[in-house]
Amino acid sequence: MNTVMSQAKRHLVAPPPDFTELVRGNEDRLMSLMAPIVQEQDAVLDMARVRRIDAAGIAALISIYGRSRSAGHTFHVCNVTPHVAEILKLVSLDHILVMHEVVRAPFAEACLECPAA
Repeated sequence: MNTVMSQAKRHLVAPPPDFTELVRGNEDRLMSLMAPIVQEQDAVLDMARVRRIDAAGIAALISIYGRSRSAGHTFHVCNVTPHVAEILKLVSLDHILVMHEVVRAPFAEACLECPAA
């Protein structure tokens, strides 16, 4: 189970603490986390720990965004690191995906439950 915290009408999703790269081989993990959430509600993915992203990671974010829109919901990312923000800007996704306000989840660390596998 992962943290989903309500902030206004958005739900902040904090990925597991070891999720620091959104790259090929790791994108399926993000998809399995986010797909069921965006089907049911508006969501904001906290990317504060993500230090690296590649084309597969960008494709995963686009796919999640599309699923969310198809379900009538919104999807954004927040707390992006400068490097990730630069990459998203290079591919013109910053104005679509990035929420520029800082979103804080003070107790997210304590609420996370990571699967054993």
